Amino acid sequence: MARAILGLGGNLPGLDGSPPRATLEAALGRLGRAGMGIAALSPWYESAPVPASDQPWFVNAVALIDTDLDPAALLNLLQETEKSLGRRRQARDEARSVDLDLIAYGELVNLGPEPPLLPHPRLAGRAFVLQPLADLLPEWRHPETGRTIGRMLADLPPGQALRRMDDGPIPPRNPGPGREAT
Repeated sequence: MARAILGLGGNLPGLDGSPPRATLEAALGRLGRAGMGIAALSPWYESAPVPASDQPWFVNAVALIDTDLDPAALLNLLQETEKSLGRRRQARDEARSVDLDLIAYGELVNLGPEPPLLPHPRLAGRAFVLQPLADLLPEWRHPETGRTIGRMLADLPPGQALRRMDDGPIPPRNPGPGREAT
């Protein structure tokens, strides 16, 4: 049994018109019925699109799952689940009803060429992944670089707006050059 980290996101209504959070909760339900053990779920966040655009804000969370699937089979299940919930891949960074990303699979590092690339190649630059992950695993380290969640949050480029859906805004984690991160 392996422990994997999944990123969940969406910013469009689902096939049935449900809001993004409901679609993402439905995705977790489908993964559970497919044999994934949902070990933990972060708080839900709203985040501005990255890169910045005029599309709606996203709803995001991170889940820890226990699985017997290897990384490639898990990625396939995530993509099948997205498709069953109405995801149609047309362009990178497009608006979407559901996005399920394999962020990490234990301590495995796979830099290619065969997918999935692990850990996720853009995780260290995304507040909408790092902050929910920090809520769940504050001591987690990037399997390839060894960097802590706190260091990655502090090193984020400015301008990634993020707010916790239940508790209001999260203070900025990158105050700028020459100042300490909170």
